[in-house]
Amino acid sequence: MATVENTQEIHRAYGARRRIMAIVGASSGNLVEWFDFYVYSFCALYFAPAFFPSGNPTTQLLNTAGVFAAGFLMRPIGGWFFGRLADRHGRRTSMLVSVFMMCGGSLMIAALPTYAQIGALAPALLLVARLFQGLSVGGEYGTSATYMSEVALEGRRGFYASFQYVTLIGGQLCALFVLVILQQVLSAGELTAWGWRIPFVVGACAALVALSLRRSLEETTTAQSRRSREAGSFAGLWRHRRAFVTVLGFTAGGSLSFYTFTTYMQKYLVNTVGMHAKTASNVMTAALFVFMLMQPLFGALSDRIGRRRSMICFSVFATLGTVPLMLTLKDVTSPLAACALIVTAPCVVSFYTSISGLIKAEMFPVQVRVLGVGLSYAIANAIFGGSAEYVALWLKQAGNETMFYWYVTAMCAAAGLVSLLMRDPQKAGLLRDTN
Repeated sequence: MATVENTQEIHRAYGARRRIMAIVGASSGNLVEWFDFYVYSFCALYFAPAFFPSGNPTTQLLNTAGVFAAGFLMRPIGGWFFGRLADRHGRRTSMLVSVFMMCGGSLMIAALPTYAQIGALAPALLLVARLFQGLSVGGEYGTSATYMSEVALEGRRGFYASFQYVTLIGGQLCALFVLVILQQVLSAGELTAWGWRIPFVVGACAALVALSLRRSLEETTTAQSRRSREAGSFAGLWRHRRAFVTVLGFTAGGSLSFYTFTTYMQKYLVNTVGMHAKTASNVMTAALFVFMLMQPLFGALSDRIGRRRSMICFSVFATLGTVPLMLTLKDVTSPLAACALIVTAPCVVSFYTSISGLIKAEMFPVQVRVLGVGLSYAIANAIFGGSAEYVALWLKQAGNETMFYWYVTAMCAAAGLVSLLMRDPQKAGLLRDTN
């Protein structure tokens, strides 16, 4: 009897180690992908003049934000392509291809000539590189979110799956951390001239490590599910159109809020609050670090209160708090006070981000899971998340910046309505076949 118990304990320990290694392998590539993607946003303050020469800083940032948003427009294509690839040929294959593509896009940006060297071709090539990266990230989210949800232990899926956003935010944080280091080592002139290229090279090199880790991942789907006629097909996804529309609804508000308080916030601190670029980077580094640490806590909370209630909490607090927070932050002069205010936003957004991938994966069956998760997320994110910076800067240039605050508020309220009307995906049990 003791031998049987010992054997069972060994199997449990092996299973736990295997899950942890799977989470590490999947999330490593996720971190690299998002590091590469966000390096663009954080370095835009320095390379904008190299590709969009103009005497107006807001106009330059508006142009770079437009290219940033264009990368998001490729996400639906990436969501479809990699969703079909993952559902038909396996999650592991899809994750390897996506991180390899991101590596290529980063190397291309690092080596791009400037406007002064090749004229209008420079911003055109920058756009091509961003479209390539957008395609990659469009596939990365759905595949990694699904894979991490499938390998997570039932009853603790919220906790395990939250590490997707730990690494997603970690990618942002690492990108910002690299920029902070460069700001300490290089002068503003050196950063503008050539220093902004360094983070893109770092990200491309890190992708090689992620590729190595992902090669050892075990596949979570069966040959039978991959051979299904509905695997990765629109016909199969159409059977779950209600879930698809639901994901579109709450992702619109969630992603818009997320990008407002992360990627756009650094520019807001510089362009509206009037902070020095270095100070803004330091503030955002601290805020993002706290945001990252919150994810497992809120993921574990969702295991206790349910995904639907977590989404309702996010929607209510974001709807009530966005406008007061942005208006208060606008007049802040102390970096510490600014950091404290910004940290309150992640407390609210974490109700959504910690379960973002999991709640979507719980809505779709295995044969169309990645397609359903990736495509619905990519469409909503492309329209609302990717355009956040552009809309904010455009309204600022038009002299009506406060309209952006109300826009975010309205979308969060819409997400709340969708969450109230949705079925609780946790009770459907569509992920039970993976454990």
